[in-house]
Amino acid sequence: MAKLKPLWNDKNISLGSKIKLMRTLAISIFLYACETWTLTADLERRIQALELRCFRKILNISYKDHVTNEEVRTRVKQAIGPYDDLLTTVRQRKLRWYGHISRSSGLAKTVLQGTVNGSRRRGRQKKRWEDNIREWTGLKFTTSQRAVEDRNRWREIVKMSSVVPRRPSRLREQ
Repeated sequence: MAKLKPLWNDKNISLGSKIKLMRTLAISIFLYACETWTLTADLERRIQALELRCFRKILNISYKDHVTNEEVRTRVKQAIGPYDDLLTTVRQRKLRWYGHISRSSGLAKTVLQGTVNGSRRRGRQKKRWEDNIREWTGLKFTTSQRAVEDRNRWREIVKMSSVVPRRPSRLREQ
């Protein structure tokens, strides 16, 4: 994003073009190997913060301007139309990759389904990669393995479970 600063400051390039360039050039690099990430709450917050930081840079909005994140998203939607936010894209890619690997037969499937003998450490357990799949789909591991075999059904599950619910703004809660 920093190397592309001359593009973001150029007045001759439309806002829609700038956003499409950002999503093409910067976000595609960010998403490299995102299928392998274990998404924790902290990582999800960081992903959303990165996306909004990029949009704010393109829109030339400082945090001192006190423009809400929802207002930033509204301006982006006006410029390029409806779009999937970054966290939704990460979830979709991860679920699609899970389906792809589960249908194949190879080392990746063996590693994905493999278990290690022994027990886990004491205390609160760290989130595992497959915990994300279980959370998002609401399916147990064996059920999801069967669902993956039907590609059309799996595509519907990916579409339904990758949507990130928006948190209500603080003003609406009161």
